[in-house]
This record gives sequence, C-alpha cells and structure tokens, in this order.
Amino acid sequence: MPAKSQQGWEIDFNQSSEPADSQINYDDAIQYWSNTPASVDGVLGGYGEQTSVPKADIVGSSTFLRKLATRMTCPEGVPKTTIDMGAGIGRITRDLLWKVSDSVDLLEPVKPFVAQMHNELTEVKKRGKLGKIYDIGMQDWQPEQSYWLIWCQWCVGQLPDDVLVEFWSRCRSALIENGTMIVKENIAPFEDIFDETDSSVTRTDAKFRELFERAGFKLIASDIQKGLPKELYPVRMYCLKSK
Repeated sequence: MPAKSQQGWEIDFNQSSEPADSQINYDDAIQYWSNTPASVDGVLGGYGEQTSVPKADIVGSSTFLRKLATRMTCPEGVPKTTIDMGAGIGRITRDLLWKVSDSVDLLEPVKPFVAQMHNELTEVKKRGKLGKIYDIGMQDWQPEQSYWLIWCQWCVGQLPDDVLVEFWSRCRSALIENGTMIVKENIAPFEDIFDETDSSVTRTDAKFRELFERAGFKLIASDIQKGLPKELYPVRMYCLKSK
C-alpha cells in the first residue's frame, strides 16, 4: 500500500454499503504485490526515484524523528532495536532506520520483496545493523524481543480494523520502557476507502486516532508529510507511546 493518487475517489466513493475494511483479502493483496516489480518504483506505486516522493518521504521522516529526539530517549545500556513493518524491499531501513538504530529487524510477507531486500541492505549488513527478517504478514507476527522503535509505513491498510488493533496491541507489548511506534500512512478525506487494486483500505485521520486508542496507545505528536505531488493522498505521521 504505497503512496496513492486520490484522483477518482469521487467516482468510487461509498459504492458499497459494507465497511471498507471488511473487503480486505490477504490472498488478493499478496498476489498483487508478488506481481509488482521488486524496486523502489514498484513498492511506491510508480512514484519511484524518478519522482520527488522517495527523497521527500525520507527527509520528512528524518525531520519528524529529529523533533522527537528528546521524547525517544533509551534507558542506559538498552540497545536501540527497531523493527520495520511491511518493509517492502527495505527502502526505509536502507535510507533511514539503520542510521538511528543499533539494529533493525524487518517484516515483509511478499517473497520477491524479501529476496530483493538482501540486495538493498548489503551496506546495512556490513555495518552490523541488520537484524532478523520475518517473511510473514503483520497479522501473524508474534514479538520475539523488545523494541525501542516500531515503524509502520504504507502497510497497515492491508489489515482490517479489528486485526489492526490486535496487531498494534502486540506492538505495544513489545516496546521497551519509553519505546515508540511511528505510523505513517495515506489519509482519506471523508471516510475510509477500499482499493480493490491491492485489497487495502485508506483510512481517515479520525479512524486512525480511534484505532490507536483501542490498541492502548496515546498520541504524542503528529505531522503532515510535505513535498509530495498534489495528486496524492495526504500522508500523515503519528508518534505513539503506550498509555
């Protein structure tokens, strides 16, 4: 579920009386992504390195983390271990997360993406910062260790609301003292919108805040990603900590 154009949402808007998330199908999603090129352009839905999106995204995330530095202090002697959820080919770990972490685990269920991940993360591995790679879906993940930072970007639209709350509850239980979860996702304008292309849902800001509350998180900070093409959905970043 990458950066997405909002052109045409007026046409598809509210066609079904069913909740948007009830239409999500994991198998359809895996099939779609398995047939998508394992490249930056592929995982970003055609907004690859020939566009402003990848650089703007990393700059925005880096700036957001820098503003939060004093709120993300780590207990003395505890490693800064991060997990990159729905990591695709490892772009965010490669370009950002390893720089702020002692080690980074990655989770990604799409086999071709996992295969490419090993190529993308050669330098991260050389630096001794590549942790474990979980080739499973978020819905099947059970924490094996504690994390300083859990990063969820352009991926949670693949989970129905109730499953997402359960996943985030597991994330919360896996955070160290003062640990942080960052969620960075497309934002729907009025109500949740199902996209049959990749079997995902784009949620509203209000829905995200409701689900954070249900999962036991408190919202510390939020910001809008700047510098993206105007035809894309707005992208919002959320910083969350356990209540």
